[in-house]
Amino acid sequence: MHTRTSIVAPLAGVAALSTAAFVHHRAWQAERRNPPRGRFAEVDGVRLHYVDRGSGVPLVMLHGLGSMVEELALSPVYEAALARHRVIAIDRPGYGHSLRPRGRWLGPRRQAALVRKLLAQIGVERPVVFGHSFGALVAIAYALAYPAALRGLVLASGAYFPTPRLDVPLMAPPAIPFLGALMRHTISPLIGRALWPAMTRLVFSPAPVPAYFSRFPVWMALRPSQLRAGAQEAAMLLPATAALAPLYPKLEISPVIAVGALDRYVDPRAHSLRLAQAVPRRELVVSPRAGHMLHHSDPRRVLQAIEMSFS
Repeated sequence: MHTRTSIVAPLAGVAALSTAAFVHHRAWQAERRNPPRGRFAEVDGVRLHYVDRGSGVPLVMLHGLGSMVEELALSPVYEAALARHRVIAIDRPGYGHSLRPRGRWLGPRRQAALVRKLLAQIGVERPVVFGHSFGALVAIAYALAYPAALRGLVLASGAYFPTPRLDVPLMAPPAIPFLGALMRHTISPLIGRALWPAMTRLVFSPAPVPAYFSRFPVWMALRPSQLRAGAQEAAMLLPATAALAPLYPKLEISPVIAVGALDRYVDPRAHSLRLAQAVPRRELVVSPRAGHMLHHSDPRRVLQAIEMSFS
């Protein structure tokens, strides 16, 4: 028994080191192949990457959990919005080329404060803020904290209430101290890559995954740093929504709530439709055949929601 243990331990160590080397090589390749397409700003010790294009009344776009600016830029909504607006798409902390400081858990309210200071730095006043999925939670936190600094609010496919989610126990472990670090640098990226096709089909369903989405840089999303950001946000989802939900009736700005009726990732009835009941003044845009990624599957309705918020 002692001999077997003495052999297994070194082999496990070699396997872990080999896996970590593979993961870091793929992450390095992904960063080289996908250099920053925008600019950087230092905000409260957080280095944020953002893309600022177009002209006109500003539109700020915030991506969801596990995503980045590249996903927003692939959406037909992004290019269509550029024809009429100054569009600022932001890599939220830890995603894409933005950094997420160690030891700081940045929930929706803290991220909203960072976005507010970033926009002040680059001279953006009273934008419409569009948030998708977890980005919608940051957007609604922004509206609650800075209503006078906002022209309009578009919330797409968000999770707004503390309801149990099956994916949280799967996504949150990489945020665990020590063990999470080991997972992020070894098995979590490999598991994520194996599950990627199924997860992509899930969030797009019932619509097919568009052919252009093959350009999404998968290994950028599977880097240890980005997995840490996603794991932290998955772990904080229930307490964050529990803290924000009682404040929704106090929203001073009327949101436009956009949702895919067939979203299989975030239940529309438990979240978007419930939010529509909780907010006294709002507009509701329902895409009858879209799922979670409705800014890809039904860009016409999402653009309609954005334009409604400008009026």
